[in-house]
Amino acid sequence: MPSASRAPVTEMSHPRLYPACVGTHIRGAGRDPNPVAPRAGATHDRAAVIGIPLPRETRFDPPPMPEVHAGSYKEAILFLVTAGIVVPLFHRLRISPVLGFIGAGALLGPFGLGRLADTYPSVHLFTIGNRAEISHLAEFGVIFLMFMIGIELSWERLRVLRRLVFGLGSLQVGCSALILGAILYGLNVPLTGAVIVGIGLALSSTAVVLPVLAEQKRLNAPTGRTSFAVLLFQDLAVAPVLFAIAVLGRDDGGDKGWALAMALGQAAIALVLIVVAGRLALRPLFQLVARTRSTELFMAACLLVIVGTALTAAASGLSMTLGAFVAGLLLAETEYRRAIEATIDPFKGLLLGVFFVSVGMNLDPAQLMATPGAIIGLSLALVLIKAAVVMMAAPVLKIPRPVALETALLLGPGGEFAYVLIGGAMATGLVPEEVGAAALVVTTVTMIMIPALAAVGRRLKLRATAGAQATAKAEPWPQRVENRVIVAGFGRVGRQVGEMLERHKIPYLALDSDAARVAEQRRAGAPVYFGDSGNTEMLRRCDIATARALVVTLDNPRAVEAAVAAARAERPDLTIVARARDARHASSLYELGVDDAVPETIEASLQLSEAVLVDVGVPMGLVIASIHERRDEYRALLKKRESESKPIFRARRTVGKALGKAPVKREPERQEVGRQEVGRQEVGHQEAAGQEA
Repeated sequence: MPSASRAPVTEMSHPRLYPACVGTHIRGAGRDPNPVAPRAGATHDRAAVIGIPLPRETRFDPPPMPEVHAGSYKEAILFLVTAGIVVPLFHRLRISPVLGFIGAGALLGPFGLGRLADTYPSVHLFTIGNRAEISHLAEFGVIFLMFMIGIELSWERLRVLRRLVFGLGSLQVGCSALILGAILYGLNVPLTGAVIVGIGLALSSTAVVLPVLAEQKRLNAPTGRTSFAVLLFQDLAVAPVLFAIAVLGRDDGGDKGWALAMALGQAAIALVLIVVAGRLALRPLFQLVARTRSTELFMAACLLVIVGTALTAAASGLSMTLGAFVAGLLLAETEYRRAIEATIDPFKGLLLGVFFVSVGMNLDPAQLMATPGAIIGLSLALVLIKAAVVMMAAPVLKIPRPVALETALLLGPGGEFAYVLIGGAMATGLVPEEVGAAALVVTTVTMIMIPALAAVGRRLKLRATAGAQATAKAEPWPQRVENRVIVAGFGRVGRQVGEMLERHKIPYLALDSDAARVAEQRRAGAPVYFGDSGNTEMLRRCDIATARALVVTLDNPRAVEAAVAAARAERPDLTIVARARDARHASSLYELGVDDAVPETIEASLQLSEAVLVDVGVPMGLVIASIHERRDEYRALLKKRESESKPIFRARRTVGKALGKAPVKREPERQEVGRQEVGRQEVGHQEAAGQEA
């Protein structure tokens, strides 16, 4: 066989396959009694034989394997076990998991089981002792939360919220800090320390309030928007306060005012650079990453953007959370927004859990039990003072009272930035140790109260809304006025209709089922009343028998149909104009008996067509004539189906109720043909409108 005649391979015939250090263990003559460690000088002897020069005393020993200690991963394992138990259990009990994480932190922290670790060493396995590592991860929980908030917003939405952000936010922070600082100064706390502690206690918890609202799916509700606006202003206010603490804590004898101005200018420049660089670089970066179709690379790019912008903001003196929030705003305008949200959301949830655990670790049950009355009293006083400020500032910005009440209870407790501000001031000696420690204990206790306060606030809001409904129902009915127009629904569209009727001096009366809106519009002097426009008895109380017309502006198609059906059954000869969702809905309304149905899609496209024709130079008279002609064509098309399916309907309006009760014979085949024709016409119209626009 060929393999039998092959010469054996040795280190002399193939020196590259057998380095010198290996050859010493193969040849029997050169073998050392200790097979693990070759004898001294053997490497150089073998190298000289095979002609390979080696550096003196060169060793090729394999690197030692790192020793694995279970204690190094104790904190991570304990947190994962806590998350695996707390989240399912508290969801099943319908309790916020925030309370579970905070309670777990208090139990596993140095003030819980950690007190027993010295007496019972085995307890040390179930305690979280590395508070520094936990605090770093906890900070990233807030960073990821602010990034997700930013990516759910946009610059446009932020511009819309500017009145709440800089109006209510500035009033809440300024007035709360002034009141709290004055109280502390009256208790013989130094002026600088009183101001810093007052500002720190005036801030609320972004990391607890927003997850509580998100869990209830109420971030887009009025309470959620108002709370978020104030919390955003607080995050913006942290940066200059940190600058002031850093400058005031210096002992170099320089001009502190100039140093503060320079620090603020540097932060402003850094913020502008972050925004400009993000607009220029983020979209190309994610386009490049998306072309690779690599999930891992996309995740790495997301983490790089979040951590990079946060660290850039921190290096320039801004808060890391503000940098992450700006990064989210910039990515909210890209086409990768949804993919980024899906990628980052698990990280945010876990890191926020770490943050809540760290909050619980700061709670000392022994200190709380030593002076429970004082701590609970101070905590309640803090919540009441801040809540009262929000309640007094809300009417200035025309915020409804139920919304202001719930928002006040959410923003009343302290926040995580109190640890940063007060802790930094204590380190520089600006705040006395005993005052700062007491303020941090009060902050921790009030943060634990947030989920319970949120539940109380929601119940109080429901009661206040019920009271508003009772007040609206108890409003005296208007005097009988003939030839009055009834407006069903007084939202944006209904208010616009009412303004046009007032301009032409036509009396009207409006109905709306939103009690808060009714109360707000009545304060503005509008003749609006609480009630369901689909209720026949309600329409009778509004004198539908003598009404001139009914305008239905509701945005719910079923509510529109109910109002039209009730009004037509009560007054067959009443003029009814209704808002329709689209052409098909308009056809249904014509079947119910409206005189005119105004489809939103068709009217919007006609207005767009009118605007573009005027802008390109077509004479206004021709444009108006063509738009009216086109509108009449659509109206005739929509009414065609109604007239074919109800041939005696037009006569019913003129002869009265007796004829209106006559049986109507429907024609299913022609009705189906009419539906298909309307559908084709609507699609063709939308395509034409899109081409014109």
